[in-house]
Amino acid sequence: MVKQERAVRTRDTLIRSAAEIFDREGFAMASLTAISSLAGVSNGALHHHFISKAALTDAVEEAALARLLAVADAVLPLGASRMQLLVDVTHRLAAALRGDVVLRAGFELSGETSRPPHADLREWWRRWVEETLKQADSEGELRPDVMASDVVSAVVAATVGFEVLGAREAEWLSASTVTRFWRLLLPTVVPAALLADLEVEGTCPQ
Repeated sequence: MVKQERAVRTRDTLIRSAAEIFDREGFAMASLTAISSLAGVSNGALHHHFISKAALTDAVEEAALARLLAVADAVLPLGASRMQLLVDVTHRLAAALRGDVVLRAGFELSGETSRPPHADLREWWRRWVEETLKQADSEGELRPDVMASDVVSAVVAATVGFEVLGAREAEWLSASTVTRFWRLLLPTVVPAALLADLEVEGTCPQ
């Protein structure tokens, strides 16, 4: 049991170390030697857990996707709208990207052109936003003259843009940036009666 626990800890450490190297140096420049050195293990120990850089990269993406699922798994507060859920989850995502290098690396790997993503976090996020907005539209939370697909495009473009820009300048992932985005967008897409009930700062602690 102790040996198994140690193996799990080593595997988790290697995944985090790989994410840190990917985040700092980029996928193409990242070396297994640098990853094993940061993790404090030998190259042989790394290869015991991951037979190749590709296998380790897949593991980083899987771990990142699990974190993204947890971010999106927000409970809709009693009486709250789908649009409020969307606002809240975008705030949660920005906060998670600020503090979680594995999640950041997973998103960055989704944009890596030299290899197909094992778990495409950006595509998963697009589908989640699309489904949430379809539900919002069916519940009358969008203005009649607004297409849900247009709102999907705006939200995904903005949030993925914040993710990309936030890799270099943390302010793009700040709560104030997300709040300003919603303050600008919401009056153009939701009915006035609903707008008054929406909290652009989010309703859950970050």
